[in-house]
Amino acid sequence: MTQIYNFSAGPAVLPKEVLQEAAADMLDWHGSGLSVMEMSHRGPEFISIYQAAVRDLRLLLNVPANYKILFLQGGGLGENAIVPMNLVGRVPAPATIDFVHTGSWSGKSVKEAARYARVNVAASGEAGRFTTVPPQSEWKLTPGAAYLHLCTNETIDGVEYNFVPELAGDTPIVADMSSHILSRVIDVSKYGVIFAGAQKNIGPAGLTVVIVREDLLGHALPICPSAFDWSIVAAHDSMYNTPPTYGIYIAGLVFAHLLRQGGVAAMEQRNIAKAGLLYAALDADDFYQNRVAKDCRSRMNVPFYLRDEALNDKFLAGAKARGLLQLKGHKSVGGMRASLYNAMPIEGVQALVDYLNEFAGRT
Repeated sequence: MTQIYNFSAGPAVLPKEVLQEAAADMLDWHGSGLSVMEMSHRGPEFISIYQAAVRDLRLLLNVPANYKILFLQGGGLGENAIVPMNLVGRVPAPATIDFVHTGSWSGKSVKEAARYARVNVAASGEAGRFTTVPPQSEWKLTPGAAYLHLCTNETIDGVEYNFVPELAGDTPIVADMSSHILSRVIDVSKYGVIFAGAQKNIGPAGLTVVIVREDLLGHALPICPSAFDWSIVAAHDSMYNTPPTYGIYIAGLVFAHLLRQGGVAAMEQRNIAKAGLLYAALDADDFYQNRVAKDCRSRMNVPFYLRDEALNDKFLAGAKARGLLQLKGHKSVGGMRASLYNAMPIEGVQALVDYLNEFAGRT
């Protein structure tokens, strides 16, 4: 059987060891006689699963004690509404939200937030077709903004921040880290809120992780549904309503797996090696193109184009025959895209590089 390597941008590849452990638990979790999907979310069995997941995520990211970790539904896209409903009330009306527009996902965030407050696009990479992060020196920030929203890794466009902004005053930074959380060491204390849809580096679709500084709780607009009011969710330890229990269970297995692998610092070194290997192959000549500025290239999501796009279908067919799956680029930008999340082994990247070289006639 051909070895399969799944380069999907999400729902994405999960560690094989995690899938095997979940399969073993499917009908009977730890002798309880129940699968995780059948447990009460308030029962002692699931509460132990939840507590372990929170503990391990706090360890992995070195989350400070004055931050709450919340497990919600709605996905990263849902947070585009949930964030403003929770934060615009922290400043007098009319509130303004600042954004740096670096690609498709931050663009969606801008449009959604405009339903709840004024928005100021402090900087945009659109004129350059989203191939870089505008330098902070060019940002036009709003004094007293409710918050500054960033998408620190653009899944579709392949742009990743290589710095954390320094802001004056008490404006918090909200970071959508959906597609690179747990892939690199971060200083959580530099952000007011971090959120991430699980389906990239954490687990199955349906779970959203929110890490929020405690002083930012309690400012929800009256229109905010109670199930998405962070202060209510925090007060109930993510059990105000029935959370995505199976997603939390799988996330907990992934967190424990990452700790056994050496934690986020170890994963970052592996991700640097994987991305370096792939970008070297793409840059070897002009047969392939990655159009992102080299200092802003994503380690997780690598879009690329064939010089002759008439060869796209042939390239994808050859890749599929070799077990290299989900390489077609997003419909909005075309081309190809390889996502190199934590669970993608370097052997998979090497197999892709070998195929890239073969297809380009380099071997």
